[in-house]
Amino acid sequence: MSNTSAYQGTPARAPYRVDISKGQNISRVSSEWFARPADERFLSLDELYARVLARGQTASTRIVETRAIEVRAESSGAGRLELLVPGGEAVAPTNWSFGQLCSLIGAPAAYLRQLPAALAGINLQHGLLSHRGEHVKLLETSEHRTELRAVTGPDYGRIWDHELVSAVMRIAGNGTGDTRWKVPGVLDWSTMTYNPHVDVTSGTTTLYASDRDVFVFLVDDTHPIEAGRLPGGEPDLFFPGFYCWNSEVGSKTIGIATFYLRAVCMNRNLWGVEDFKEISLRHSKFAANRFAEQAGPALTRFANSSPRSFVEGVKTARERLVARTDEDRTTFLRERGFSKVDTSRIIAAVLDEEGHSPSSLYDFVQGITAVARSKSHQDDRLEYETRARRILERAN
Repeated sequence: MSNTSAYQGTPARAPYRVDISKGQNISRVSSEWFARPADERFLSLDELYARVLARGQTASTRIVETRAIEVRAESSGAGRLELLVPGGEAVAPTNWSFGQLCSLIGAPAAYLRQLPAALAGINLQHGLLSHRGEHVKLLETSEHRTELRAVTGPDYGRIWDHELVSAVMRIAGNGTGDTRWKVPGVLDWSTMTYNPHVDVTSGTTTLYASDRDVFVFLVDDTHPIEAGRLPGGEPDLFFPGFYCWNSEVGSKTIGIATFYLRAVCMNRNLWGVEDFKEISLRHSKFAANRFAEQAGPALTRFANSSPRSFVEGVKTARERLVARTDEDRTTFLRERGFSKVDTSRIIAAVLDEEGHSPSSLYDFVQGITAVARSKSHQDDRLEYETRARRILERAN
């Protein structure tokens, strides 16, 4: 197993001060944290892997003609549907696969769920018989009872959830401290210090899996990295982190995001994020090969890489002066597509947070991300954060 990060900084034995007024605020992990019930939270990668592997090992796939699928109400009178497919026993669709079937034939799933099972079955059967797609790929599992977990096109390139978790475990062990990569600690808002040493509980864990997806967020927060100094002279501390996700039943893409950040709060918002990079792959015909060739190696490279290039990039950006006068500042931002109003807001944000008008590349990046945080629409925030990243990349 890899020893993960090549960075060999001094381990943090106590909470350390952070400045979260800079960089991006990313809420993706927090959204996952809020949405997950207790049975979708896991306390280690070992536990998570065992869960997703078990369902993968009992799964089977087949490609069938849609018109060969028979829909009927369960004979038990439980008010549920079951499907009969050639060469197999009756399977019960999950809530997700039922929605996929309805989408396939253009039927409103919410409406059909309200109908009695027999009537919903008649409507679904009619749609399957008249469907012109002809073939679908079914994913069935017999872990507890025989269920239909997914209905996709015949060329759907499935990447199993346990394959992604296995790739993470190769660099992170069990994700709770046996390697440098672990479930994150917590920001103390009262002191603005970050404590990396927090017990992994149902409330703090960032390891999730449901019947339709898996999501993992880990950091190396016990070895903070100094990337310059704050206006008061204190070190500006970061640590690396990544999150990844997948759905073997087709509810989302597979992807990995890597970044440096300054803190994670109790509800798992990411604060002070810099150098955010993301790879996502659709489950197309050759998705498994692309995961093996691109996403998996990218995660390993990040985990084993030195932060030197990131630190030097921030240092260079702090030192590279691009504006000395108010006219220079306005010209710099207007030439990069910022409106007159946002140009004024960016300059004011830097003056407010740094105590001086922007002059370096880094100053402008911090001002842009500060304005991005005030945008109410996610698309607008992403656009501004992308512009900030492109400016920072000029320093490298």
